[in-house]
Amino acid sequence: MSDTHVFISHSSSDRDWARNFANSLQSYGISVWLDELSLQAGESWEEAIEKALRESQVVVVLISKESVTQPNLLFEMGAAIGMGKKVIPIVPQNFDLSQLPPLRLKKVLIKRSPQATAEELAAETGALQAA
Repeated sequence: MSDTHVFISHSSSDRDWARNFANSLQSYGISVWLDELSLQAGESWEEAIEKALRESQVVVVLISKESVTQPNLLFEMGAAIGMGKKVIPIVPQNFDLSQLPPLRLKKVLIKRSPQATAEELAAETGALQAA
């Protein structure tokens, strides 16, 4: 089991892809926090997100043309950077990277199938060697 904990930030338009991506990451032994899989009934949304961000080593932000300006996505990305987390945006093929906020991000992953993207992220975080 990998010691890597990944927080997945996404918009509602990426919900199905995010769920499949989370399942694929878990198959590599990576612990995942995804709202619909991790949030408990009656739990405070804000407290759960803050706790999950603090416990994660890696924060994945699923970016689309529609989501790039959504306040929740920008908040989660900014909070993660402020906490010193490794932030990895996943962007669609041919996405104009100048649309991303200037947050000192070093690398993005290109969104492919959930399984292929999970494998690439697992390799990036060293989880493939641990699995």
